[in-house]
Amino acid sequence: MSAEQPLVLIVEDEPDLADLYATWLRNDYSVRVAYGGREALDKLDDEVDVVLLDRRMPDLSGDEALSEIRDRGFECRVAMVTAVEPDFDIIAMGFDDYLVKPVSREALTETVSNLILRNAYDVGIQDLFSLASKKALLESEKDEAALEENEEYQRLTARLNELRRELDETLGQLDETEGISAVYRDIGGEADIDNS
Repeated sequence: MSAEQPLVLIVEDEPDLADLYATWLRNDYSVRVAYGGREALDKLDDEVDVVLLDRRMPDLSGDEALSEIRDRGFECRVAMVTAVEPDFDIIAMGFDDYLVKPVSREALTETVSNLILRNAYDVGIQDLFSLASKKALLESEKDEAALEENEEYQRLTARLNELRRELDETLGQLDETEGISAVYRDIGGEADIDNS
């Protein structure tokens, strides 16, 4: 995934609509546009952070494209942006969010923003667990004096504390944008959040 400006791949077989979505997003994100499912797979790489994917396309459906994205191991977030009303078939699908057309600019930009925040949170959680595991292992094997004298251990502790602060901040941003509900959906929990 991109380390600089997040990259959004818009996959929509209606060129005017695809270009409109691109216009809405270009101020805040790098954007690629694909006018069909096969073209989307050609334009997809590890730099893509978010895919906005139509379900009904003539050459390769969004459902098929989504399966291929997941089969290839891409870790990008995927939002279905489609006129297809959701049904029980969505349970087995590997997308992160679902928008039913017509989609407003606000809904589209908010969805992309939340997916980018969720990406940052996921990566941060992985790093946090990795560092915490290393710290716990060292603390179980070394005495306190040795830990206090070791510069690498001190850097590890400082990075762990910094990462916790960053994740708290990201979680706060998710909460502010009601994206925390989406995080809970990701992990299968129930979000009972009072936004009053």
